[in-house]
Amino acid sequence: MKKKIIILGSTGSIGRTTFNIIKKNKKLFDVCCLSTNSNISLITKQAKELKIKNLIINDAKAFNLAIKIYKNSNFNFYNSFSSILKIIKKKKIDYTMIAISGLDALRPTLQMIRFSKNIAIANKESLICGWKLIDNSIKKYKTNFIPIDSEHFSIFTLINNSNISNVDKIYITASGGPFLNLNLNKFKNISINKALKHPNWKMGKKITIDSSTMMNKVFEVIEAKNIFNLNYNQIKILTHPKSYVHAIVKFKTGFSTMLIHEPNMSIPIQNSIEILKNKFFLSKGLNFKILNKINFSKVNLKKFPLVKLLRKLPNENTLYETILLSINDFFVLKFLEKKITYLEMINYIYKFANFSPFLKYKRKIPQNVNEIYLLRDYVYLKLDNLRI
Repeated sequence: MKKKIIILGSTGSIGRTTFNIIKKNKKLFDVCCLSTNSNISLITKQAKELKIKNLIINDAKAFNLAIKIYKNSNFNFYNSFSSILKIIKKKKIDYTMIAISGLDALRPTLQMIRFSKNIAIANKESLICGWKLIDNSIKKYKTNFIPIDSEHFSIFTLINNSNISNVDKIYITASGGPFLNLNLNKFKNISINKALKHPNWKMGKKITIDSSTMMNKVFEVIEAKNIFNLNYNQIKILTHPKSYVHAIVKFKTGFSTMLIHEPNMSIPIQNSIEILKNKFFLSKGLNFKILNKINFSKVNLKKFPLVKLLRKLPNENTLYETILLSINDFFVLKFLEKKITYLEMINYIYKFANFSPFLKYKRKIPQNVNEIYLLRDYVYLKLDNLRI
């Protein structure tokens, strides 16, 4: 029997990679639904390739346009993730990929946990801000959760059902992005184009900027702390320019293990799908030139001061993570809109992460999705009123 699959965010980078893996193995799968925010042309192309009828288009304008363009087609268009129930009719899906970008993924993630046997989450924001809600839901509905970020999938694989109490430390690697070797006095001249040239990965604009500031590693440490139920003092960041080693786990037994693979997200995604785990994966041989020069080093905090924010984070999952994420989103967008410089972006993120009206949220635990979304909107409004 074919495995039933849903890909939410099928037109983004992770979604496209997941779709292509499924397409290569289409005899094994029945794709029940795809979603996009507004990319009508790509989602309908994907749907035609695998004969998928159910399509969710989140943007209202794009949804109405799709209905007009494809009014004589066999597509079933939906404008809400709550329509999932109509599509799957209360039967559990074998595998759901959450590849939606941004914090708006949290609500559909929680909806899909209920109706999925296995849920693969590639969305950082949900795991950072809504982990308590996700964890409670996973336990309630007995859903198998798989983290998809290459670092977290690596840790997940290395631990391999071991008791987390046996883990001493976890090391997450960071490439250092495009500015690892840039002289500090040249940071004042960093342009958008330079910041978007990641040496190893092809990603969206937002996450590429986060990689250049190493804020993405701050978020990945928060994710790792949440997912694996660790303390921040158990998680370290190591700079590793080639992105070949993705994580190292040091056990209390004295053993340490590390996971290596080329910087290709197809590898963790394919290995997250149970039926494809042992299927031959066409990849390059071991690169001993890289292995012989792994070159781990500590993070240069003068170049990447945002990493210092980890020192002040609460070990519990609180609403402050939503504050931090929203501050970063706000100022990265300002930089991409050319309203502030690169250094101003970093300075503003650090400054407002310590803004006194926001600090009280370090003591508040998330209770529901609406609370998180309202807090995000509050942060945006607060920062917008500062007229930066």
